[in-house]
Amino acid sequence: MKPKLLYRILLLLAILCFFSGNAQVLRKRTTLLMGGRFDITIVANDSLTAEQNIDLVIAEISRIENLISDWKATSQVSEVNQNAGIKPIKVDREVFELAQRAIKLSKITNGGFDVSFAAMDRIWKFDGSMTEMPSAEAIKKSVEKVGYKNIILDSVQSTIFLKLKGMKIGFGALGEGYATDKCRAMMLAKGIKAGIINGSGDMSTWGKQPNGMPWKIGITNPFNPEKLLAVVPLEEQAVTTSGSYEKFVVFNGKRYSHIINPATGYPVTGLCSVTVFGPNAETANGLSTSLMVLGQKEGLILLEKHPEYSCLMITDKGKVIKSKNFNIKHFKAKF
Repeated sequence: MKPKLLYRILLLLAILCFFSGNAQVLRKRTTLLMGGRFDITIVANDSLTAEQNIDLVIAEISRIENLISDWKATSQVSEVNQNAGIKPIKVDREVFELAQRAIKLSKITNGGFDVSFAAMDRIWKFDGSMTEMPSAEAIKKSVEKVGYKNIILDSVQSTIFLKLKGMKIGFGALGEGYATDKCRAMMLAKGIKAGIINGSGDMSTWGKQPNGMPWKIGITNPFNPEKLLAVVPLEEQAVTTSGSYEKFVVFNGKRYSHIINPATGYPVTGLCSVTVFGPNAETANGLSTSLMVLGQKEGLILLEKHPEYSCLMITDKGKVIKSKNFNIKHFKAKF
C-alpha cells in the first residue's frame, strides 16, 4: 500500500474514532415532584449514563421535597409549622440556610416576597366562583398571621421558631428553584457537561445541546398561553417566569392576579408576566415573584441592586419592558 493512501486511511480512522468517542446523546424524562411537573434533560456519552443520572436527579429532588415541602406532614418544615407559637424546631443546616436566604429576600423586598405567606387565608378564588371582591375587613384578616419578622432563627442551635400560633412558612416555587440548582451542581460535579432541570418553569441550564448549539427556552405569550412570546438562547443560566395569565379575576374592568401581595392581601395588578434571568433559579424565582408584587417602577429599582440578574416584564396592556442590563441579542417579542 502506498504511504499516502495509508496515511489517509489512518487519518480517516483517527477522525472517526474522535467523533465516536465524543458523540453525545440526549435523554429526557418528565415526572411529578414537589407538587408540580419536572422535566429533566441530560446530555451524556451514552444512553445508560444519561438515564442513570436522571435517576440521581429524581432521587435528589425527592430528598429535598421530603425536607422542605409544607404539604408533607413528616417534613421538617411541617414540624416547624406544627410548633408555631410553641417551641423552636431543630432542622438540618440545609433547611436552616434556605430559610435564612428566604428571610433575606423577604427583607430586601420589604415583604413583597414573604416566606410566611403559607399562613395566608385563601379568600380569593380563581376557579370562576367569585362574583364579588372580598371585603376590606376580610382581606386585612387574611394576612394577620403573615410576617417574616416573627420568624426567629438560631444559627448556633440550627432552629426555626414561629412566634405566633397559626403561622406557617412555605418555600413554594423558591424550593423548586433551589432543587433545580442543587441538581445542576450535582451533575456538574459528576462530569455531566450539559442538561436542563426544569421545575414547573424554574429552569437551571448548563452546557450546550449535542449539536453544539445553546439551549433554547420559550417564553409564554401571556395573552395567548398556547403560543410563545419569544425563544431565547441560554447557556450556564437559570430562568424563571411569574405570571398572572393563567389564574385571575376581573372586577369593574380591572384584572386581579392569583399572585397575592403578602403584605396587603390584595392580588397584584399592572404586570401580567415577569421573566428573570440569572446565575441561579432560587434567587431568580424569588425576584420574579417579588417584581410582580412590587410593580414596574419599584421592581426595576430592586433589580438594579442585583446586576447579575436581568428581567423582561409584560404589562397588563401589552407593553414589553426590559431591565437596563438585559443582554439577549436580537431579542424580539411577538404577540
